[in-house]
Amino acid sequence: MTSARFLVVLDADSTLIRNEVIELLADEAGRRAEVQAATEAAMRGEVDFAASLRSRVQALKGVPTEAFERVRARIEPTPGVHELVDAVHERGGIVGVVSGGFHEILDHIAPQLGVDRWRANRLTVVDGALDGTVDGDIVDAQVKADSLQEWAAELGVAPHTTIAIGDGANDLIMMKTAGLGLAFNAKPAVRAAASLVVGPQDLSAVIPLLP
Repeated sequence: MTSARFLVVLDADSTLIRNEVIELLADEAGRRAEVQAATEAAMRGEVDFAASLRSRVQALKGVPTEAFERVRARIEPTPGVHELVDAVHERGGIVGVVSGGFHEILDHIAPQLGVDRWRANRLTVVDGALDGTVDGDIVDAQVKADSLQEWAAELGVAPHTTIAIGDGANDLIMMKTAGLGLAFNAKPAVRAAASLVVGPQDLSAVIPLLP
């Protein structure tokens, strides 16, 4: 079994990367404005995340799978992410990402950024296009927290040496579960609940906090 000194788990959209992937996909359907408004409401915690995600994914119905490549080309890693990942690894830690976004994008981005393990939603594809539904259980706030605990147990990492980094309301349970919960590029409710607020928008600011 792989072991580690500590575990850092990040959200993906607006944390690991600067983009909201579902908004980039909605661009392909010509529905970015409505999806963007719904995403922002979900991140502020004004609506149920799972219900919101289902409605936003419905807006993607008909988007062809070749759109994934165009979206991946538009992804911008958050400044400092490479430095943070390198620093975690140099200190014997593991980097995980758990996302309310999508494996179809994260499976390409995470390895490029040196992430060790990741979990996200999957989109249902029928005849080469999105059918407007999520395939399987939705990665919501509880699943994010459960993933952090599961990975820590697998790695033999004590709970107090886990760090969670997020920006939205669906990161709050994970941040509370971790030994240290960091608000990054975060909504007001998340900043208020975090152990620490990290900024400006550069993940290398987390490096001095690593065990």
